Amino acid sequence: MRDAESREAEFAEFMVGRWPWLVRLAYALTGDWGHAEDLAQTAFTKALVSWPRLRRVDDPDAYLRRILLNANHSRFRKRRVPETGAAPEEQAVTVSDGTAELDQRSVLVAALMELPPRQRAVVALRYWDGLTETQTAAILGCSAGTVRSQASRALAKLRISPHLHDGSTSR
Repeated sequence: MRDAESREAEFAEFMVGRWPWLVRLAYALTGDWGHAEDLAQTAFTKALVSWPRLRRVDDPDAYLRRILLNANHSRFRKRRVPETGAAPEEQAVTVSDGTAELDQRSVLVAALMELPPRQRAVVALRYWDGLTETQTAAILGCSAGTVRSQASRALAKLRISPHLHDGSTSR
């Protein structure tokens, strides 16, 4: 009984410490805070089930990232039921709180959402989460060369993205 309570407390500490980071990473993948929180919750639920094994691995964060990416891929495989509520035009409107940082972040996320899922995952892991090519390749189950090529293609698309250029500046 005491051991189970100890494991539960250990997992709770693990989850609380990583929740903000995992939600931010999920947001980079989905572009929606609600979906990001759902993905993070799914990842932690799956991590809880395998906690005895997860707590013994060298890098539990890498394992958690992999769970998150798999959950994100699974969400595209399932037939999604459209959400009811406002019309799509009204849902696309974002309300800014007036800070430049939030405006820049929402512009960046809009540009990221134009990328294919694999390129978006590479950009999120390499540049948003700060992982190396090797770490990114291990998480995505591909070679470092694939990570480099996907990153190169993604950055090329982001450079010409209309979301990142307002037309008032020329560089």
